[in-house]
Amino acid sequence: MLDTTMSPSSAPTEADAADDHALVRAAAAGDVTAYERIYRRHSPRVYAVLWRLCGGHAARAEDALQEAFLQAWRALPGFRFESSLGTWLHRLGVNAALMELRANATGDARDAGEEGWESLATLPAQDRCAGTSMDLERALETLPPRARAVLVLHDIEGWKHQEIADQLQMAVGSSKAQLHRARGLLRARLGETA
Repeated sequence: MLDTTMSPSSAPTEADAADDHALVRAAAAGDVTAYERIYRRHSPRVYAVLWRLCGGHAARAEDALQEAFLQAWRALPGFRFESSLGTWLHRLGVNAALMELRANATGDARDAGEEGWESLATLPAQDRCAGTSMDLERALETLPPRARAVLVLHDIEGWKHQEIADQLQMAVGSSKAQLHRARGLLRARLGETA
């Protein structure tokens, strides 16, 4: 399993960007070793967000990561460097994870219905958070899938509500409501007061 955190030293540099250009050209020409280097450089960051979007389910995150990098391999010859390679791979990964969430969503879970509230209410007292002792990642895992997706995309990834609404096929107002709900659930899970 890949690490879900990034250290400051693993942030992309200008040298990485220049190297990415060369690697993309080589990989687009069929150089598998160059593509492996792209994967090793960018997969930890992409996996980290996919893991959050998939609620900490490693297998789902790994499936989405694999799908994203397969799509990238097929589309690499047409990559035009309108954004950084890392940004493009990140977007492919998020799209793959969101498609996975949509495919697995049904009924109330798709609408982030009462199921999310019930899962919080039925947790044993010893698992409930008191202040900062609760791991935020674990709290994210308890959120209903759509609320979690909106929160991760908006608060962690910096997407605008319109982008989220377009991607999740919901109204902008629904995106805002899901974000409000997700934050409220996190506050409740973490034992904070509004």
